[in-house]
Amino acid sequence: MQLELAEKFAGIRVVGDVHGEARQFRAAIEGARAADLFVLQLGDLTDRGPDDAGALRLMLDLLDQGAGAFLLGNHDRRLLRALMGHQVKRGHGLEETLAALDAAPDLIPRAAEAISAAPAWLRRPGALFVHGALHPEMLLEDSPPLAYAARTPALAFALYGETSGRKLANGMPERLYGWVDRIPRGITVFCGHDVLAHDGRPQLRAGAAGGRAVFVDTGAGKQGHLSWIDLTRNGERAA
Repeated sequence: MQLELAEKFAGIRVVGDVHGEARQFRAAIEGARAADLFVLQLGDLTDRGPDDAGALRLMLDLLDQGAGAFLLGNHDRRLLRALMGHQVKRGHGLEETLAALDAAPDLIPRAAEAISAAPAWLRRPGALFVHGALHPEMLLEDSPPLAYAARTPALAFALYGETSGRKLANGMPERLYGWVDRIPRGITVFCGHDVLAHDGRPQLRAGAAGGRAVFVDTGAGKQGHLSWIDLTRNGERAA
């Protein structure tokens, strides 16, 4: 599934996990608009932050304007399942997101429709965009339609990254990064999900096969801030 850009766009602003930080997301969008950049958000729009409804509304407006897209993240999928009436694991901000949507009921059908249609990964020449981690199938096959309902190894990597199956002392899954060494030469994977940077900027990791990964999540909604990378004809620039 290729990300095609209209000629009016000078490039792409790749935005990390928002997690309800609508004010920061608005700043990223306004800057992208001023620079004629298409906004590609890497998933996890809500949960944890101060304005989940506002973050959703900003993304939905971008979709309506044809000025942006977002990828399916694990928090987006969980929110959709909750809105559909499924039993889901609570915590990590979901209750606050649902309460915010109860107070803005016009957003519920729009959000459910958008999340239902969100792809799990997108490609461009030399780049792959995904929330969690690269699986080799993503380089050859498109994200399935209705990705939120699919159950494949590639979808598990897209949503949750690569894990060992073990839990850490804090109850979170142990995450692995061997997938970075399997990125082919000439490919850059832009992902969110994990906060790896300790200096407030996206972290770049080079892989053994010659590719590289850029981790754009710098902790928005988790005591960090929102980061993005601009991909233009003049090269990459982090902000």
